[in-house]
Amino acid sequence: MSKEIVKGSMASATVQGGSKLLGKAAKHPLLVFGLGVAAGYVIYKYRKEIISGTTKVVDAGKDFVLQQKENLEDIVAETKE
Repeated sequence: MSKEIVKGSMASATVQGGSKLLGKAAKHPLLVFGLGVAAGYVIYKYRKEIISGTTKVVDAGKDFVLQQKENLEDIVAETKE
């Protein structure tokens, strides 16, 4: 129980800190532009890894849905018997 309380308070502190940081960054347009350029560079640099990782996640999601559909069909078939 106390472990969950610690996790919750850490998440709350992270959100508070992030909102203050973004509030300060929003007041400086040049900083926002610089952050955008940096994010764009990182995304461009790692685009192939991002795409391959996303593709793996999508494929795993499709496989999971198909497996659950088959399980549901099996359960329905058993109840009809």
